[in-house]
Amino acid sequence: MPHLIVNADDFGLAPGVNRAILELHAAEVLTSATLMAHAACTEEAVKMALAMPTLGVGCHIVVVDGTPVSDKRAISSLIDPGTGLFYPTMSSFLKRLFTARIRSAEVEAEAAAQIALLQSFGLRLTHVDTHKHMHMFPGILRPVLRAAKAAGIHAIRNPFEPVWSLNATTDAPEVRRAEVILLRRFESRFRRIAEEEGFRTTDGAVGVLATGSVNIATVNALVTAMPEGTFELVSHPGYRDEQLARANTRLLESREIERNALMAIKDYRGIDLVSFASLGHAVEQKAAG
Repeated sequence: MPHLIVNADDFGLAPGVNRAILELHAAEVLTSATLMAHAACTEEAVKMALAMPTLGVGCHIVVVDGTPVSDKRAISSLIDPGTGLFYPTMSSFLKRLFTARIRSAEVEAEAAAQIALLQSFGLRLTHVDTHKHMHMFPGILRPVLRAAKAAGIHAIRNPFEPVWSLNATTDAPEVRRAEVILLRRFESRFRRIAEEEGFRTTDGAVGVLATGSVNIATVNALVTAMPEGTFELVSHPGYRDEQLARANTRLLESREIERNALMAIKDYRGIDLVSFASLGHAVEQKAAG
């Protein structure tokens, strides 16, 4: 039987995102969410998370397109001097990363600060991932793992989409498909580093290729094609509201469609819905089988 973690990213981004996460978990569809430590509605999300102890909550570590937790002077290589915030796009950040202008120690310090802030509210974090999947790159993965391990966290998202899921996602834009396939070259290194550091992860993330276009047909195709193993469905549900409209996100119109599509998961049989909190048990079951 496949094990599936249904995780919502961007917890804390806007009231409509928080509301959708609350509803989906209450419907016993959403098993996990990753919380942004310094977003517009983080405080509301923390209160919701504390009131939903059955929801697995991780830290959605942000090093691009967001607001830092640390003193900006202490993480200057991560900060856009024009805005005082993180660099706004993945491309602008990667240019600095691949030219050795991003300091690993500063990534670790900021990741540690974000994790510590969430833990200070009394949250027991199940795992970490990163905004825009930045930890797929070794230069970000290693400091993120160091920060997580120091905080007692030993599970992380595997951000790479399996081939079966890519094949099941038939209507994604070809440019995005090419990007996702190209980035899979980092997967073997990710697995090796995560294993060396003692971190648990899944057999892959599904829905990454379909980000921004997830609908009922997408969910049906992915669930139907899912083989044995443990996978994470990466989702971005929400309702459009003023706060979300002000956020720098391309996922504005798609969130309500995705929220409705995820509700269909509760009608499927033969899939074990789990969270990162039980990931170790699911992995042990796979090894025993």
